[in-house]
Order: sequence, then structure tokens, then C-alpha cells
Amino acid sequence: MAETKSRDHGGGLDAAIAQWGGTRDQWLDLSTGINPVPYPLPEFQAHSWTALPDKAAQSALTDAARSFWNVPDDAAILAAPGASSLIARIPTLYPQSQVDIPQPTYNEHVAAFRAQGWDISDEAETRVLVHPNNPTGHIWTSADLTAPVMIIDESFCDIAPEQSLIAHSNQPDRIILKSFGKFWGLAGLRLGFLIGAPDIIARMQDVIGPWAVSGPALEVGIRALADHTWASETRARLSVDCLRLDALMTQAGAKVSGGCDLFRLYDVTNAAEWQDRLCQHHILSRIFPYSDTYLRLGLPTPDRWAQLENALKD
Repeated sequence: MAETKSRDHGGGLDAAIAQWGGTRDQWLDLSTGINPVPYPLPEFQAHSWTALPDKAAQSALTDAARSFWNVPDDAAILAAPGASSLIARIPTLYPQSQVDIPQPTYNEHVAAFRAQGWDISDEAETRVLVHPNNPTGHIWTSADLTAPVMIIDESFCDIAPEQSLIAHSNQPDRIILKSFGKFWGLAGLRLGFLIGAPDIIARMQDVIGPWAVSGPALEVGIRALADHTWASETRARLSVDCLRLDALMTQAGAKVSGGCDLFRLYDVTNAAEWQDRLCQHHILSRIFPYSDTYLRLGLPTPDRWAQLENALKD
């Protein structure tokens, strides 16, 4: 069995507290790209907790997803317990070969393919694109769908639905990943979607098995994906908050290098020093093992901007 290695991610607040002190309530975690103002949770029906999810609820969720993302009628949709669970299983859908994953990007894709024995090559017939890319925010287009097998991770694309490549999801070997936790701010709910040709989705259904999505996740997902007003208002707020964050960071000496409306990427003189400086004020940021100058920040909650402003003045 291959050795399981820890991968570099945002989060890790417990480790930060152990090093810099403080309590969870005192810390401002800006190390992830999760919407800091989550979709409001309903009062759950008792059967969401006590009963196995039925087919009607699962169908209602995929119907809501089809409408929200304008999924082609002849593409199929599979809900799963988080996009990460799908990323880990996607390499099993095809014979072991080579895959092209343009860097830098979200590291779980390389890890998932390597765990299944795939080689990484820029001339492979399978290609993975994170769209918008994490952490650079690069936007891909249909002209970039050049490989016979394309996996398009749209975990952050709900901030810019007009950029989505979902229209290609009904074509053979064009797979779209969607994350619920980031835009709706409910990462702990664990809900994600795989969208593609029916044969591909059927293969993944066999892999993940029945009742993959919990009753509470089904209930929240159905409501949230039907709430277009909340989505529109959220996009507007995120856009304004990103401009505010950019202004604060550039005034403090950082240079905007990329990102999207859920996270911003900055170029700084020494990313580790910036991270340490922010951690001394109990603010967790994201740095990367492949860059000494990249610093990524998510957005503060509305009542915590002063904490960041004060840290940057220090």
C-alpha cells in the first residue's frame, strides 16, 4: 500500500493556536477561500437525521443543481459528500496512464492521480483544469479543452457563472466538478457534484455507492440551489469585499497577483514573514511551498475587518 502523506492545505487552526497562542474565537482564519457569510441553515426536519435519504430528496437536489448551473438536459449529475471525495476517485474512472495538470494549482488533483499510479505529463491525453484556478484565479476557456479527456474543477466558479464551461458537460469525457461548501460557505456540510455524460456519472455512482449525501446536506442543498436571490446578493457583496481587501493589502505594501472573489493572491517580499506577522495578530493566511512570495487571503467576516486593518498597520 502506498504511504499516505500529509498534503499542504489552508486551515489548520489548531496548529496555529499551538504556536501563536490564543483561542479559536480570537483567531481570524483567512487561509481558505470559503465564503465567510454562509447560507442560513434551516430548522432541519427530524427525518433528515433519522431516515436514510430517499430517492425523492436526491432527485430534488439534482434537479435544483441542474437549474442553478444550467446543466444540459443530456448531461447527468451526481451528488457526493464533498468535491474532495470525487477528486480522489476520478482517476479510477479511466485506465492508469498520464495526466496533464497545469501548475500551480490545487494540489489534491496531482495527489489523487499519483495515488492511483498515474504519471504527470504535459503531453497527456487526460487534462485537469481548475477554473478559476486556485491560487492564481486564472480563467480557462473552451479553447483550452484540448485533451480527449477533460476534468474541469469549477469549485470556485459560482462567483462568475458566466465563465462556467458547464455547456460542455454533455460531451464525451468532459467532466465538471462543483463544490457547494465554498460559495455557500458551508464547507462542513460536505456536498459536491460531478456533472458529465451519463456513462461517466454511472461509473462514479458505482464507486461511491448508495446514500452518499446525508439527509441534512440534501435539505440544505435543495433550498440553497433554488435561492437565486441570495446567490446574486452574495456575488455583489463578495466583489465589494475583494476590492476592500485589495486596497488594504496594497496600502500595506503587497501587490495583487491574482485570485477571484472568494480569495485574493498577493505578491510580497517574504511570504513566511508576512504569515508570521499576521499570526501574531491571530490571523491565519495561506502560503505555498513552491513560492517564497505568494500570500493568499480569504475574506474576513463583516465584523472582523478591524482585526486585519490593525494587523496591517502594525
